Amino acid sequence: MSFTADDHLYMSRALQLAEQGLYSTQPNPRVGCVIVKDGKIVGEGAHLKAGEPHAEVFAIKQAGNAAKDATAYVTLEPCSYTGRTPPCTHALLEAGIAKVIAAMVDPNPLVAGSGLAHLQANGIETASGLMQAQASALNSGFISRMSRNLPFLRCKIAASLDGKTALNNGASQWITSEAARLDVQHWRARSCAILTGIGTVLSDNPSMTVRDLQTNRQPLKVIVDSRLQTPIDAKILQSGNILIAFAQSNPQKEAQLLAAGAQVLCIPNDAGKVCLKTLLRHLASCEINEVLSEAGEGLNGALMAQGLIDEVLLYCAPKIMGSTAKGLFAMPELTQMSQAIHLDIIEMRQIGVDIRLRAKLVLTTNHAH
Repeated sequence: MSFTADDHLYMSRALQLAEQGLYSTQPNPRVGCVIVKDGKIVGEGAHLKAGEPHAEVFAIKQAGNAAKDATAYVTLEPCSYTGRTPPCTHALLEAGIAKVIAAMVDPNPLVAGSGLAHLQANGIETASGLMQAQASALNSGFISRMSRNLPFLRCKIAASLDGKTALNNGASQWITSEAARLDVQHWRARSCAILTGIGTVLSDNPSMTVRDLQTNRQPLKVIVDSRLQTPIDAKILQSGNILIAFAQSNPQKEAQLLAAGAQVLCIPNDAGKVCLKTLLRHLASCEINEVLSEAGEGLNGALMAQGLIDEVLLYCAPKIMGSTAKGLFAMPELTQMSQAIHLDIIEMRQIGVDIRLRAKLVLTTNHAH
């Protein structure tokens, strides 16, 4: 079906509304809805928090009687099952909506086309695929969890112009400017979990919390710590909501960390290290959609080598740190250029004096999920 310029305008507005839930809807997707009648917007809504009404319900309520014979633009296919809230398809039918245009079909196997099919079977005209790329980008984590049983992993790195992330002695504060560090807070706030390695905990003693932003929730903090070396007085433990994944049992240390309020999870691989894919699958089972990895070259390299990174978020500072400083990804040596991992740059912008690059991994045959 071909969509008009007006259709694009109304769906753009629905996507804008959906973005209001960027920091708060987890584990639910971010969804916006606009109801239009006779060329005028009569109702708008956004889903802001799990357990609260969905976008369609808010928009219908605002539209009132004007919803009859109107068109609803919604960024994600309306749900057709009862979860924490009643199905939205019922609300749309009851309101007398004549047509529903969805940006994308819901990747949730419980819905996956059945919402639109239910509306159609009950006489509502439906269409989907309008501004699908934008809608998908807004819910990359939810889509990943529903379709692959893995969260969407964004690997954030601050580096010098010569690709270094820390001096040889471990010092890394601060490579980038304050503006870049503030920008990182937005990525933290939209993530369900922040992932780091024991090396970063020991060298930087970070808190890994969202600060300088209004947010009603803090992401889960996850430490990959094979030998349970996390100090009991580490800053990262102080704000609670933490999971430590380890590989080598140490009952005494486990007890201390549990007493400090941490959850611990033993998931060794054959090499006696934490099995990273199992960890990500575990996070998906806990309804974690987006993970922001903020780690050093060791964990970054392991994630990259195992094909677990979906997007690289690189802040590049106008500094030179020299060849003995630590790199971005500690990986086995490549001997042919054909072994290089390919990226597709999807966004590039200046933040203060630094440059922020976003790149997606190009899946080649030798690098598949």
